[in-house]
Amino acid sequence: MAEDTQEVQQLELESVIGFNGHVFSGLRVHPDKAYLIYPLGCTVIMKSLKHGKQEFLQGHTNNVSCISVSKSGKYIASGQVTFMGFKADIIIWDYSKREIYARMQLHKAKVEALAFSPNDKYLVSLGGQDDGSIVVWNIETREAICGSPASAQSAGHCHTIQFSNQSDNIFVSAGNGTLRVWELDLPNRKVRPTECQMGQLKRIVKCIEITEDDSFFYCGTTTGDILKVNLNTKLLNSCGPTKRKFSMGVNCLKVLKTGDVLVGTGKGTFSLCSGPNFKAIKQVQLEGGVTSIALRGEGHQLFAGTEAAQIYRFSYTDFKEELLATSHDSAVNDVAFPFACSELFATCSLGGIRVWHTDTSKEVLRIQVPNMTCNAVEFMMDGRSIISAWNDGNIRVFTPESGRLSLIIHNAHSMGVTAIAGTTDCNRILSGGGEGQVRMWQIQQDTYRLIETMKEHKATVNCIKIKSNNKECVTASSDGACIIWDLVRFVRNHMVLANTLFKTVCYHPEEYQVITSGTDRKIGYWEVYDGSPIRELEGSLSGSINGMHISQDGSCFVTGGDEKLVKVWGYAEGEVSHVGIGHSGNITSVRICPNSKYIISSSADGAILRWKYPHSS
Repeated sequence: MAEDTQEVQQLELESVIGFNGHVFSGLRVHPDKAYLIYPLGCTVIMKSLKHGKQEFLQGHTNNVSCISVSKSGKYIASGQVTFMGFKADIIIWDYSKREIYARMQLHKAKVEALAFSPNDKYLVSLGGQDDGSIVVWNIETREAICGSPASAQSAGHCHTIQFSNQSDNIFVSAGNGTLRVWELDLPNRKVRPTECQMGQLKRIVKCIEITEDDSFFYCGTTTGDILKVNLNTKLLNSCGPTKRKFSMGVNCLKVLKTGDVLVGTGKGTFSLCSGPNFKAIKQVQLEGGVTSIALRGEGHQLFAGTEAAQIYRFSYTDFKEELLATSHDSAVNDVAFPFACSELFATCSLGGIRVWHTDTSKEVLRIQVPNMTCNAVEFMMDGRSIISAWNDGNIRVFTPESGRLSLIIHNAHSMGVTAIAGTTDCNRILSGGGEGQVRMWQIQQDTYRLIETMKEHKATVNCIKIKSNNKECVTASSDGACIIWDLVRFVRNHMVLANTLFKTVCYHPEEYQVITSGTDRKIGYWEVYDGSPIRELEGSLSGSINGMHISQDGSCFVTGGDEKLVKVWGYAEGEVSHVGIGHSGNITSVRICPNSKYIISSSADGAILRWKYPHSS
């Protein structure tokens, strides 16, 4: 692959929509107050707070599971998950050079948490539940100093670690029934734990926050209360609130200079608490459980990240939330542009459809259908409706301005609707289902009727494309067949067979050829006239090709798949001209925008990437 990429030019990545809100304390503000740092898939994203420009730290081989920034801001550390039996990487990044400073491996399967010592001397790392060890690393020599099991045999798993603010030799770890203060003994290369006395309290601690002067530390628990422990005597000082605990547990804490505490809960409340019993003075309800709180500067500006993949900004004075960025929190299944309009595009995933403004990457409209997955989305040609295919077997039609449901076709397919396309006259919809049927529907104002059902495919229909005269269509299916249908007589014209699960099919703009692709990694060119093969290209080195789209002039097409690369091909030459490296999940869909300025690609980790289209239109 390396040799190929040398000759092939790289696509220019313009922007990324995405944020992994499930990483606890994953959202950070750099001490220079200029950048937000957060994870998405295998990438760590640095977003400028001033002009929104994004930079990417890429080097992990699997999803990033934790992030930490050193006090001076010189280093960023990130840990990842990996497969059972393998060792997970910790990467220390040099902030000023934006490159890898050190890559370290010791923990099995997952790195749970990371913390820098106050003077950038050491990094302490905590392994996941399959590893269960704490390791202290020397940053200068890039080597491990010592390690120890994180919790006693009798206690549960350790969840989090935090370094003291004054001493380079003291840090705290906490988890399920375990709360320890550790002291680093450098001459003997050992870490020595001291158990904190909790009395009768049994708690699972999710987060730790140590005060500036190292006198106390606070622990947020799944029970919904906060423990205040003396760091010197290791004794429990207080525990509150006693009556009204925080709903669904305390996920993250931050101590302010005033002594007040910011609390983020699993229910999504973000509150400012004070006093010994942690009474909430100000409170705001956010969407999704709050997993990260980050302070900018002294805390005059606050940021919160939630499980619903939203980033909020607050100012300390008025404590009003402002939605800074939104994104999908699960796999994006499809991308669609309106006819001849490049300003907007729609994406769909579990829970609904979102419409985005292309240039700014801002969300314009959200259509929510809770707990249902939208498999495919399409704009009707007149722009008056968004048609969508859902896993509950229904076809839903929405209005694009308000997102109002204008029509629902119940039980359109028995095993979920998997593909959808609209005719150019906007009166008919063609849908494909998990059971392999292709159905034509007549759509009126508020009513619909089934015109015809075409039963040929034996497995899921993955893609449908209709010819511009509405008299013919092509469907790609997981049974290894692509069928060209006559939509006047509703019979099969031709059938293309290959030893593959076809994922995607495209008509050439002049409609005398189709190109297909699927799990055998081959791109096939076929004659529409008689279904005969013209040629076959090797599409990717590993993994299936899931998405494909042809440019309007037919000179080139783009593909994306499990190889995680966006490739631009010359249609006639059959050669890759450009490659886009940036996705960390399997690519599910790629689209060239109608004015040929951008390529939009989406992936299974919830990311949507915008690339500069390499050929000038």
